[in-house]
Order: sequence, then C-alpha cells, then structure tokens
Amino acid sequence: MNRREFLASTATMAFATWATGTFGQEEAPKRPNILFCLADDWSWPHAGVYGDQVVKTPTFDRLAREGVLFENAFVAVPSCTPCRNSVLTGQMFYRLEEGGNLWSTLDPKFPTFVGLLAEAGYTTGHWRKAWGPGDYKAAGYTTDPCGPNGTFANFLANRPKDKPFCFWFGTADPHRPYEKGTGRASGMDLAKILVPPFFPDTEGVRSDIADYYFEVQRWDHDVANVLAMLEKEGELENTLIAMTGDNGFPFPRCKGNLYDWGVREPLAIRWGRGIAHPGRRVTDFTSLPDLAPTFLEVAGVKIPAEMTAKSLLPVLQSAASGRVDPARDAVVTGRERHCPAQEAPSMAGYPSRALRTDRWLYIMNLAPDRWPAGVPEGGTVGKGYADCDGGPTKSEILAGLASGATKTAYDLCFAKRPAEELYDVQADPYQLHNLAALPEHRTVLAGLRERLTAYLKETKDPRFSGEPVLFDSYPYRSKAKLATK
Repeated sequence: MNRREFLASTATMAFATWATGTFGQEEAPKRPNILFCLADDWSWPHAGVYGDQVVKTPTFDRLAREGVLFENAFVAVPSCTPCRNSVLTGQMFYRLEEGGNLWSTLDPKFPTFVGLLAEAGYTTGHWRKAWGPGDYKAAGYTTDPCGPNGTFANFLANRPKDKPFCFWFGTADPHRPYEKGTGRASGMDLAKILVPPFFPDTEGVRSDIADYYFEVQRWDHDVANVLAMLEKEGELENTLIAMTGDNGFPFPRCKGNLYDWGVREPLAIRWGRGIAHPGRRVTDFTSLPDLAPTFLEVAGVKIPAEMTAKSLLPVLQSAASGRVDPARDAVVTGRERHCPAQEAPSMAGYPSRALRTDRWLYIMNLAPDRWPAGVPEGGTVGKGYADCDGGPTKSEILAGLASGATKTAYDLCFAKRPAEELYDVQADPYQLHNLAALPEHRTVLAGLRERLTAYLKETKDPRFSGEPVLFDSYPYRSKAKLATK
C-alpha cells in the first residue's frame, strides 16, 4: 500500500469512527464534500442576516439559517495573498515567509488543506480567483495550490462519483473597479445606506457603497447557482459549505487595516445533518485559518502540528448559541507588506499586529514613522496613498482636505498613526477614539500588550521571536511598474 492509499484508508476509517459516534449509525455515511466560497473584498456586516437594510444576500442568509452564523469571524491579515495563504495552511500569515505578503508565493513545505485532502482521496478543484495574486511557481508549486481550474458545472460532471470532493469557488467580486451607478440603477435606496462615520456622508460616498453592494449581490447570486447544482446532483446534504470574504471592503480605513472594517468578515457554515442544531448564531472569536483544520477534521484527515489554527467542529456540533467555547474569547490579526507604497525605492510595508476581544481592540503599529496607506506622493508603486484602493470615496476625502471639509476623515484614513492604539469597541464600535494615551487605561493597555506579545512569541512571529525579519526584502511579484527614484 503506497502513501496515498494509506492516507485515504486512514481518513475513511477515522471519519467512519467519528460519524458513527456522532449520529449513532451502524454504518458510517460517506465522507463529506467541502465547498469553500470566498469573495474578494466582501466585508462584515454587509449581509441581510447581519442587519444591513440595503444589500440583499438571500443565499448567505440561507446558509446561516440552515447552518451556523458566526458573529465574530476575522481574517488573519486583511490582504488577498497572505489571507488566502493563511486559510490554505491553517497558519498565521507571519509564519509563511514570503507568503505573508501580497503578490508573493507559497512554499510547498507548508501543508495545505487542499493538498492533504487530495492525498486522502478527495478530488480537488477551483474556479476563478482562488490562490493569489502572485506566482505560485516561484517557490516550487507546479500546479495551482487550490487544485485544477475549471467551472463548477464541469467539475461536478467529470468528477469520480465514488470519491468526495473539495472545491474552492472564488470570485473577483466585490473588488474594485466598479461600474459607477450600478447600485442606484439596480433600485437601491441610497438614503438607507449606513455610512461609517470615518467617511463623509455624501451622495457620492453612498453611491460608491451601493456600487460595492451591487457586486456583493452578484456574488451571492453566483453561490445560489452553485447550491442549485449541488441539489440537482443530490450532494447538498453531504457537503460542508463555508461562505466568507478575504478582507474588508476596498474603502479607506477598511481593507488593509486592522480595524473591524478591514478584518471582520461574514461567515456562515452549512453542513446538512452534520449540524444537528441549525440556525444558531455564535459569538466565538474565529480566525479564517480555523477553516483548514475544520475541513480536515470533518474529512477524517490528521491535522498537521504546524497548523496554529483550531478546528471549528466542536462549535458546529454544539447545541449552544452565543459563546460556545469560552476559550474563544479573542482573535489576533496583523499585516506586513500590502503594496510597497512607502517612499521610493523602498519595498517596505506597514507592519502591525492586533488583538481583538469582546470589549477591546488593541493595535501595535511596529513602524509608526511610515504611512499606513502609503506616502502621499513619490511611492514605490502606484499613485498617492497606494495602499488604499482608488475610488470615489478615496477621491472625495483627498479632494476635500485643502478646504478642511474632510480633515477628520483624512486623519482617520490616511494620516500617520501612533505606535499603539486602543479602542473600547462597545462604547466606540467604529473605533474612532484612540484611548491608548489616557492614564486611566494604562492597566488595560499593558494587559492586552502582554497577551498579544505572548501569542506572537508562542506562534513564532519573526518580529517577536528573534528570527530574521525579511518581509520588506521579499520580491513584489506583480507586473506593476516600480519607481526607482
């Protein structure tokens, strides 16, 4: 028996043991399929089930209703490539060497849930945006880390019917650019849009958010089509479906930032009879890398010791709502280089780490002399503030700065930040008022700093473990022209 056959046999027996214990059946059901649905730049709380009054997400709402809705789901890092690498590997992004940056690569030495499931007998595949952006061949992969590319319809038609599958269903929605006015033209009531107070509340900003909503709705419809295919194939009830996004929406102070609008994500998981008590809303703090060990555990595949994330299976199997696991009371996020947007020819990023609890958001800005969204001009890549996607909201904030009309928004979105930030998220849900310098919060600040630092050391963050810190020296594998001033 070769290694692949052994893994498949072991996985089948492990899952059979688990399934028999869970459902009390004499014979175990077949191993579940896994469908991972990942949007590009879709952010919490932009779904109907979270209370948004404008955007319509009936498919996501259905998954929540028929499965489990996560109220406190966060990415490990609010940037496409490192987020996707962290989800694949079940590890914090800073452990993945070059894979901790945008437009990078991923070393095959880091085990992935897709690769391990393939070794265990799963048929794997993906469609549209899955891994990346970057060059997966640069570190040694010969094929996409997410499996072969092709439409989900063709995948279902051609897969071996006697084998379970794992499919990564991706999209470029709702990433910019947007077709201006699509949200309004679709019938959205701009007056009902909730504008975060770190933006100017203008018709132009509302229309920009509506255009983003339009693409969120298109994404939701795409997932509905996939569910219909599963139902037609008779595979819906035996498929674990997770639907989420890879970072905050592409607006200032959101994507690429460690505030909630940059790192907090919609997440719903549906799994037929695998979830005995559907319709629950749980508040356990969840990091998207937790999906990798979850997928492996439900498939009966051993979780590698390298994975720092923790399986969500106990949460899925629980009958409880609210805080299911008391130990899931916080989450760690961070970032390294998104775009090389500091002064040319620097390849530096904006390194930060954060700890989020029920009450507090604590942020360490490890290079506060740098610009969080990139330099105003003369950057290594792109135009001014290149770490923030261009669009009407960004343009309006910058245009109003000269007159002072948007100074508050500018300071929150683009100005330099202190080494430490502290927000009482219960009293200040939009995280506008930094309390770190106030004497009355000194004890809280010290406790959060100690807890975050301990976790970063324990998980071998190079910036806290004494290992070489190379993030600013890794290649930027984009075709974008870099300034060499």
